[in-house]
Amino acid sequence: MQIGVQFPHQVVGHDPAAVAEFAQGAEDAGFDYLFAFEHVAGAHADRFRGADTGFRSPPYLYDYPFHEPFTLFAYLAGVTRRIGFATTVLVLPQRQTVLVAKQAAEVAILSGGRLRLGVGVGWNHAEYEALGFDFHSRGRRADEQIVLMRKLWTEPLVTFRGRWHALDRVGIAPLPPAPVPVWIGGGLGAATLRRVARLGDGWMPMGLGGTPGDILAQVRRYMVEAGRDPDSLRIQGAIGMAGGPGEWVAAAKRWQDLGATHLSVSISDQDPPEGATARLRRAIEVRRALRDGLGW
Repeated sequence: MQIGVQFPHQVVGHDPAAVAEFAQGAEDAGFDYLFAFEHVAGAHADRFRGADTGFRSPPYLYDYPFHEPFTLFAYLAGVTRRIGFATTVLVLPQRQTVLVAKQAAEVAILSGGRLRLGVGVGWNHAEYEALGFDFHSRGRRADEQIVLMRKLWTEPLVTFRGRWHALDRVGIAPLPPAPVPVWIGGGLGAATLRRVARLGDGWMPMGLGGTPGDILAQVRRYMVEAGRDPDSLRIQGAIGMAGGPGEWVAAAKRWQDLGATHLSVSISDQDPPEGATARLRRAIEVRRALRDGLGW
């Protein structure tokens, strides 16, 4: 199982040396990948009054700092050698599809194929509005976007006509060394699970609730319906840094039993904000406990 660590947007700051130091420290500690979530823009809390965001209160408002993931990973590719990069997740339908394909291809090229593109449909209607994309059609557009991006990564000239895209002999040279893996993230609604089953190279679930076996079985059924081998599904689980070795090992074991291939070590932004160095030290403790407790 590959083990990754969260990039700490909130506390790493904007000093390029500090950003590089965190990634290099994660690589030196043996982490397999560095993952980062994203928002392009935030809004005032008043914009979400009466809206169902899926959260008790909307996180990541206008004053929450985010490094843009493609720019971030391109920079970090130049100061690291081995560690992989994953978006968990990029809000795909609020970005222009051909541009995303080009940016992802460029990071894949410059990093030597170290990028996994985790995508989701998001919750922030104000962000969609600011970027000029429709919030309500986001799920259906994401499906079409994934199909189109894969064509752009593998074909020198693409002709495509869908509901939201029309391309006539268009290419994004240079192509990446291989198609960028697209992993699907998000909640546990049927639309998301069907998207995973039809289109995902992997799955990044936001937890699996109280009946994880049932949810996984549902995804596997959807994969069979879509004509795909359910045993090919790769899963990225996540555990927090709260607690101690016993809790970390137990949480990791639950993901292992579900067939997870990747495990992300994260910390809630609702926890007291420590510095980036302190967070990395804590993540290294988690990784060491998993190695000792599970033989990883």
